[in-house]
Amino acid sequence: MESTQKKRALITGGNRGIGLAIAQGLAAKGYEVIITSRSLDNAQQAAAKLQSKVIPIELDVTDDRSINQVVETLRQQIDQLDVLINNAGIYPDDGINILTISRELLDSTMNANAFGPIRMVQAFLPLLAKSPDARVINVSSGYGALEDLSADVPSYCLSKLALNGATIMLAQALHSKGIVVNSVCPGWVRTDMGGASAPRSPEQGADTAIWLATDAPRNINGKFLRDRQVVSF
Repeated sequence: MESTQKKRALITGGNRGIGLAIAQGLAAKGYEVIITSRSLDNAQQAAAKLQSKVIPIELDVTDDRSINQVVETLRQQIDQLDVLINNAGIYPDDGINILTISRELLDSTMNANAFGPIRMVQAFLPLLAKSPDARVINVSSGYGALEDLSADVPSYCLSKLALNGATIMLAQALHSKGIVVNSVCPGWVRTDMGGASAPRSPEQGADTAIWLATDAPRNINGKFLRDRQVVSF
């Protein structure tokens, strides 16, 4: 019966760090999880760590052909998607600032961190629209808040600022379809990106995203959250 069907969640960049912690948290809540990575082998290795039904799949969010192929593949396996978590991203700003960064690096970071999530929502909209409780969570950063922009982290800050703006616009555009869209700051987390000195574990970084995907009130929409609280964009 439809009412007993497990909910499904897709997490981009779900093979490590915060993405894997989100996948583990949702699997523990009974969700069927789809883990994507730019490497199928990495996605499969991550899937093996979860003691539940997991679909590992290769996906590059900067490549529309890759996104479209994944949609076509998954449409043969699933009839709806309940949660889309846009977690994949890059942080390439070491040793540069807003005065030295190249157009090429700005392009590549914006493409991965902001345009990728927009295209994911567009491509998966038919599957999301079939869910009675569809939720989209964009994993952003405090660096994407206006008050925390840093000239020393130029492409990452601008891409997350754009992602937060896209969150507002996607929530507006999808409101009539009953699809909730929010962005989340996971905090400074011990990952390959965050480094070993970060104060938060991946599980702590994943908590708000998991909550937004599952139990958060649906009237929280088009917002930016940290530690389950709405904060300023």
